[in-house]
Amino acid sequence: MRKDILKNLQQEIYDRCQKETNKFGMGCYYHIVAVVKNAEILAEEYGADKEIVMIAAWLHDIASITEYSLYELHHIHGAEMAYSILKEYGYEDKKILLVQKCIKNHRGSISLEKNSIEELCVADADAISHFDSLPSLLYLAYVQRGMGIEDGKEFVKNKLIRSFQKLSARSKKHYQNKFEKTMEVLG
Repeated sequence: MRKDILKNLQQEIYDRCQKETNKFGMGCYYHIVAVVKNAEILAEEYGADKEIVMIAAWLHDIASITEYSLYELHHIHGAEMAYSILKEYGYEDKKILLVQKCIKNHRGSISLEKNSIEELCVADADAISHFDSLPSLLYLAYVQRGMGIEDGKEFVKNKLIRSFQKLSARSKKHYQNKFEKTMEVLG
């Protein structure tokens, strides 16, 4: 595995998240870290190419954190940006294409066909990452949106339910316990 690329990508994402141009703030960095962690777990669980999955996980939201105007189509712009970044590292074209497919198909909010186990791992890791980012979701509800306790709790619960529903059937089984415990905590 190309640990140099993974380490450099982590630093690159961290640096971009710290810039004032990143409208999502550092919460997005913690989201991406959670995606990488879950992508690695799922890659091991499903026998996917862990290197491809982890590189795609680091880069899946790069367009959004770089330029907010790219958010709506960040999966497409992100795949294009990934090509340029990975080319600079001398990464193989064949592998870049696989990373790009993972990035293009990671969004759960639009129905995109997952054609490989690697694409499924990144998409599912993105959806389940919200369970690891509970403080960020609570901050969004209570601080950024100014919600009251009950409205904020319902907002977060509904977001997590939608995220869980986006998972593949296999990942739902894998994360069922985490889902149930989180829902229990939120009451």
